[in-house]
Amino acid sequence: MASGTSGRPATIYDVAALAKLSIATVSRVLQGTGPVSEKAKARVDQAAQELNYVPLRAARSLAVQRHEAHGLVLPDLAGPFYGDLLMGYERWAGERGQSVVIMVTHGNPDPRRSVRDLAGRVDGIVVHGNALDLPTIQNLRKAGVPLVLIAHPPLTGCDSVRTESATSAEELTTRLLDSGRTNLLFVGDPASSYDVSERYAGFVKAHVVKGLKAPEPERVPLTEEAGATVAKKVLKATKRPDGLVCANDELALAALSTLNVPDEIVVTGWDDVMAARYVTPGLTTVRQPMIELGRLAAQRLHERATGERTRARNDVLATQLVLRDSCGTSRGMQGRTE
Repeated sequence: MASGTSGRPATIYDVAALAKLSIATVSRVLQGTGPVSEKAKARVDQAAQELNYVPLRAARSLAVQRHEAHGLVLPDLAGPFYGDLLMGYERWAGERGQSVVIMVTHGNPDPRRSVRDLAGRVDGIVVHGNALDLPTIQNLRKAGVPLVLIAHPPLTGCDSVRTESATSAEELTTRLLDSGRTNLLFVGDPASSYDVSERYAGFVKAHVVKGLKAPEPERVPLTEEAGATVAKKVLKATKRPDGLVCANDELALAALSTLNVPDEIVVTGWDDVMAARYVTPGLTTVRQPMIELGRLAAQRLHERATGERTRARNDVLATQLVLRDSCGTSRGMQGRTE
C-alpha cells in the first residue's frame, strides 16, 4: 500500500487507522512529543512505512508565512568536491532567507527512516548522487515531496541538475590517444555513481572511435588513499599503463605525488579543485561549475516547493577541459592550457 485512498498521499488519519491507534498517539510518535510506548512507536513506524506517509511541511509553512526550509541529502562531506556545491547552495538560499538542513547518509544505519523524518521538517529535498537508493527516492516522490536530484539520472516527476560528463571524457581521452598514448587506464568505479559511469562511457567511446578496445576500469573508491594504492600497483606492474584517466582529482593528485609524471606516465583528473592548479606538474582535469550546480539546485527546489513551477525539468551544465603539464602538454597535446 503506497498511499491513502483514491491514490492521494497518505494522511495522519490513514496512519492512525492502519496502526489502530488514536490520532493523538500517532501525532506524538511522529512529532516526538509526549510519552509513548515502544510498542506504539513500532506500530506507527510500520504503518507510516507501509503507507509511504510523509508529513508535508510546504503547505503549512506557506499558510503561516513561515520561512522556507530545504533538506540537502549528501552521501558524504569528505573531500573538496562538496565545499563549492554547498557554497553555491547556501549562498542562493541564504540570500532569500531560506534555511538548509544537511543530512549525510554515509554511516547512517537507516537512511530511509532518517530522510522520512527530514521530509517532515522541510519544504522539499535535494538528493545528491547515490546518497539514497532509487526506491527511497521514488517513495518520497509518490508522497508528494518536492525533489531535486543532483548528479543523478533523470527520474519522472523530479527535477534533476547535473554536469556534462561523457562528451568531455571522450574529448580528454581522444587527446591522450592522439598524443601517442597506447595503454590508458581508467581509475574509478563506474558503478559508484552516475557521473563516473558517464565518464567511463566517454573513455570507452574514444577508444571505440579509433578502433580500439577500452580496458576494464580500475574499480576503486574516489579517495586519496585509493589513488596512492593504484599508483603503487602501477609501479609494480610488468606492463605499465602510460596514462591514468582518473574519475576525480583526489585520485589523480595522490597518483601524481607517487609517479614520474609526465615523463613516464600521464595523469588526468576531474573537478579542477584548487590543488590541481598549484601542484607540480599542474594537473590536467575537467572543470565542473560546482558553485553554479549548487545554486541552480536551490533555485529549482524553491520553484517546486512554492508551486511556482509544477512541471519537472532537467538541467545539464557544461564542463570544460583544462590542459596542464600532467598530460604532457609540451609533448604534443594541443588545446587550451593553464
